[in-house]
Amino acid sequence: MPYMTNGKRDYSKQKANDDKNAKNRAKRNTARRRAERDGKVSKGDGKHIDHKMPLSSGGSNNKGNTRVVSAKTNLDKEAKRKKRNG
Repeated sequence: MPYMTNGKRDYSKQKANDDKNAKNRAKRNTARRRAERDGKVSKGDGKHIDHKMPLSSGGSNNKGNTRVVSAKTNLDKEAKRKKRNG
């Protein structure tokens, strides 16, 4: 089980990770809304907003770091990155 220390759950580590994930999710939602406003994507179109340098790797939410790609392309990229990083 994650966040275990000496057989006991470490809730402080879990909370810190949850807070970081929530901030990144908010950034991804902001990028999606900006692309919708610019007319690049629409709800239900099957497209993703790809961060060229992922937020989890220190990437930003600037327009220069985002692009519109198909869902398959973005999911394949993420799977490759996870496989490479273990």
